[in-house]
Amino acid sequence: MKTYLGIDLGGTNVRVAKVTRDGIVLAEVKRPSLAQEGPRRVMDNMMEMIREIPGYTECEGIGVGVPGPVDTINGKMLMATNLPGFELYPIAAELTQNFNMPAYVDNDANVAGLAEALVGAGKGLPVVYYVTISTGIGGALVVDGKVVSGKHGHAGEIANIIIDRNREKINHLNIGAVENEASGVAITRKGKALFGDQIRHAGDVFDLAKQGNPQAQAVVDDMAYDLAVMFSVIAHVADPWMFVIGGGMMQSKDVFLDKVVANFKNLVHVPMRDTLFEVAKLEEPGIIGAAMLPISHGN
Repeated sequence: MKTYLGIDLGGTNVRVAKVTRDGIVLAEVKRPSLAQEGPRRVMDNMMEMIREIPGYTECEGIGVGVPGPVDTINGKMLMATNLPGFELYPIAAELTQNFNMPAYVDNDANVAGLAEALVGAGKGLPVVYYVTISTGIGGALVVDGKVVSGKHGHAGEIANIIIDRNREKINHLNIGAVENEASGVAITRKGKALFGDQIRHAGDVFDLAKQGNPQAQAVVDDMAYDLAVMFSVIAHVADPWMFVIGGGMMQSKDVFLDKVVANFKNLVHVPMRDTLFEVAKLEEPGIIGAAMLPISHGN
């Protein structure tokens, strides 16, 4: 049975797991990532954790999921906001050198999408688009079992897609960027503007909508339409067999998901209306998807 090492490296914690081709986690180690102590300390800590995994030398390869865009060809992060000093650091090369096995690095949303495409909700489909709707909005395009990362590591990143250029300027993203209009942060911002400090997070707005509050329902309706515009834009470029949707906002999917799909059908060409929408299936897509990276490269 072939096994792989998956590493979920974040600004707070790092997890290392031994995973089968079918996505079964056989062993796992978790520690603080020590991100503020610099790359050398983080890498040494991570490699110590690998050596704690039973039978790690028998694994076929290593995959690492990291926050931010990645040069997937050279295995380096292009931006490292949560991991100071890791910009252009040769993560993959160092792991290969120390463990004598192929190593790969990709964005954490991309590896989650890869997991869902290979062993999750999209298993067996040629083109799967994974979307995570949480604090922000992220995405991953998986074609024939491989993540499409693009020249700059930004392929699949959908947060900056403009859904309406007549909105207000919020931050560095485009005016009307979908993340600024339909993410958890966006719904919280809009909810606070209407209801004040009783809104702690997006879930409070969804609860008010479920209770029949017309203002909250209007926020949800706008969100559902904005997300549908985003999905229609993606569909007209990638035409996936399935959208797999994950992220914290899906805890309230009963409030908005059916509306998103209905709006989507009105925004795409008629033959595309049968595009599938499924909720993400895996509990640990990040670490499983990291372990899938060597598989996607033929190992």
